[in-house]
Amino acid sequence: MPARPPVHDVDDSDLRISAPKDAAAGPLSVAISMKMALDRMGPAKTAKTLLALNQTDGFDCMSCAWPDPEPGHRHTAEFCENGAKAVAHEGTRNKVGPDFFAQHSVDDIAGRSEYWLTQQGRLTHPVVRRDGGSHYEAISWDDAFALVAQHLNRLETPDQASFYTSGRASNEVAFIYQLFARAYGTNNLPDCSNMCHESTSIALQEAIGIGKASVVLQDVYDADLIVINGQNPGTNHPRMLSALEKAKRNGATIVAVNPLREAGLLKFNNPQEPTGLVGAGTDLADVYLQIRSGGDMALYQGLAWCLLDAEDRAAAAGRPGAVVDHDFIERHTVGFAEWAEHIRGLDWDDVLAATGLTSGQIEAVATLMAASKRIITCWAMGITQHRNAVATIKEFVNVCFLQGAIGKPGAGLFPVRGHSNVQGDRTMGIWERAPKHWLDAVGAEFGFTPPYEHGLDAVDTLRAMRDGEVRVFVGLGGNYAAAMSDTEVADDALRRCDLTVQISTMLNHSHGVVGRDALILPTLGRTERDRTGGIEQRITVEDSTCSVHASRGRVAPASRHLRSEVDIIASIAEATLGDRYGIRWADFRRDYDVIRDHISRVVPGCEAYNEKVKRPGGFVMPHPPRDSRSFPTEAGRGMFTVSPLQVVTLPPGRLVLQGIRSHDQFNTTIYGLDDRYRGIHNGRRVLFISRDDLRELGFENGETVDIVSEWEDDAERRVPSFRLVEYSTPKGCVAAYYPEANALVPLDSTALKSNQPTYKWIVVRLERTGQTPDPDPEATKEPGHADAVGSDDSHKTEPQPRHLS
Repeated sequence: MPARPPVHDVDDSDLRISAPKDAAAGPLSVAISMKMALDRMGPAKTAKTLLALNQTDGFDCMSCAWPDPEPGHRHTAEFCENGAKAVAHEGTRNKVGPDFFAQHSVDDIAGRSEYWLTQQGRLTHPVVRRDGGSHYEAISWDDAFALVAQHLNRLETPDQASFYTSGRASNEVAFIYQLFARAYGTNNLPDCSNMCHESTSIALQEAIGIGKASVVLQDVYDADLIVINGQNPGTNHPRMLSALEKAKRNGATIVAVNPLREAGLLKFNNPQEPTGLVGAGTDLADVYLQIRSGGDMALYQGLAWCLLDAEDRAAAAGRPGAVVDHDFIERHTVGFAEWAEHIRGLDWDDVLAATGLTSGQIEAVATLMAASKRIITCWAMGITQHRNAVATIKEFVNVCFLQGAIGKPGAGLFPVRGHSNVQGDRTMGIWERAPKHWLDAVGAEFGFTPPYEHGLDAVDTLRAMRDGEVRVFVGLGGNYAAAMSDTEVADDALRRCDLTVQISTMLNHSHGVVGRDALILPTLGRTERDRTGGIEQRITVEDSTCSVHASRGRVAPASRHLRSEVDIIASIAEATLGDRYGIRWADFRRDYDVIRDHISRVVPGCEAYNEKVKRPGGFVMPHPPRDSRSFPTEAGRGMFTVSPLQVVTLPPGRLVLQGIRSHDQFNTTIYGLDDRYRGIHNGRRVLFISRDDLRELGFENGETVDIVSEWEDDAERRVPSFRLVEYSTPKGCVAAYYPEANALVPLDSTALKSNQPTYKWIVVRLERTGQTPDPDPEATKEPGHADAVGSDDSHKTEPQPRHLS
């Protein structure tokens, strides 16, 4: 299945490689931020937006979900380089209106790169591509809503529609979006969580009873030890660097676990302080483990073995409890004995083979953990996007339980979310598998019986569109086609739909791969004033630490034709359902307080919601494990989990590819063509590879190769013309940017239990571009096991990569 690459809008010959940086941020970060903002928005708009960004009376950054400091403790410039780029991108003076669509056909849009699409500007008018047409053309809002209603109301069953959500959506629109879908009659509510932190949600829900972080920002400042697993904060959550700097000054030790050597884990040059501008900056990682991709579960089992062994030695010396918190384990957990027995029988050859580390490296980190009373375990998509992700996160929980590192200051579990309100969307009911108590509450509040059968997630929605079982796709934000795995399958699946609807601020690839009828409905951005209903409206969001707060835009909308997301969804619902169940959609448009009143009666922890979100800084949602060391699991306690360790070996010539993002992008939105921390300039089609692999495979640094992924369905997935870049990464592990690399990820390659695409673990081979490969003697081998899985996942029989032994 050769991937159809986008038109090369950038001259690949301009690609330039320099030495990677050893520090993040600094004065260059300020200069780049301000240049982009001034170039795109001008000085007045730049000041008005950036000075309101992440302020208590301003608007929430759309760039990530990092928590804000308490009111009164925020900088005047409470934003990072990527936040400034996101604001500049949204506030651009460039416009995409009917004239643009008259010049560019749908096929032309589909063939453009994400970078080119990003540069075109803000969408200004609702447009439609009619069945058989080649171009989008203008349509009135009322006719657009009527077209959506017409398609939805003629489906044979509500389950033939799927309602996707991006993490940019506010709590208010998320709540009425799920209400609309369920009043319509389906639980098909996929969202971007299905692609980023679904493994976290499943693992934590089962192990601690709630799928969210058990820390607040103050805990990061108070920690003795912070372990950062599979996360690159310098690019993906840059404001985290300020928190890590503060933690270091308070005496914390930081351990980084990541295959690639990343500047943002090494040193932070804080541009808001003299030492960051002209001084030495702040060293971050005291220990840096460059682990093999997918070896994190083995690492944590090795750490657990060391901690149990240290406790045994301490007990023999008359100091029981010096390492292991026996009181916490006895009072608050189940399953410890079985798990400890499993860990004590660990095969260290397997641990070292899976991690690529030495026993000394693992023991050194275990020694730090044994000496620390307050430990925070952080992780991001470098953990969640593996086949064994759920079991790996449960191993993080096991080690956390072992030392009682939850439910006390300075300690806990911290999944760092990558999108600004992806966690809030789930809180508001955007979940294809919502629990019965949630559905009961929605039904009781609005007077109808919602569907109780589980719906489709992002992967299963794609399968259903491919197979003709879903015929209408509605996307509330995001770029589903480019973000999903198996790009060509995703494109073809969307084209099979009767109708695709994209509610968007900017142009993206999903606007070029469309159903027979297709709508683009332009919406307000976070930075813009929302006067829906004739009053000044505000929205609310939830960050990575369960803090809910208000957000209000400050600048005039990019076009008078824009509508808010609340307006758009309420209007679609009204056109589709009419007065069914007596739900007053027009009241939601009139005043968002009406929505929040309903939220206060439906969503646990959101009582008196309108009053709480008016407080400066908002409020923190309840979290039983954090607040009272109570665990709402099936057992009523925290659950230790046994996960057998299996080691993956690859045949000669195969590598493990992980998809990563550059410093000039946010998700699939490409701001620019530089990744200066890794030394990449004016290009994106690069493959980071170790010196040992270059030598062993017979390639030279700078050569151009095609990347080919291998999977048991025998379909060939290929992306052409990637420049090899020698980089500090473990032997056998390579990396390329997404979404360009997403074409290599088979649709059926997903994490066990969470069904999340395995963007971080794809078996590939390399071929010189333009050369016909020799016959592959390994091609007839049967597939083997793809990754380590837990015993609770052993019933799964999903397809496995070819050639693994």
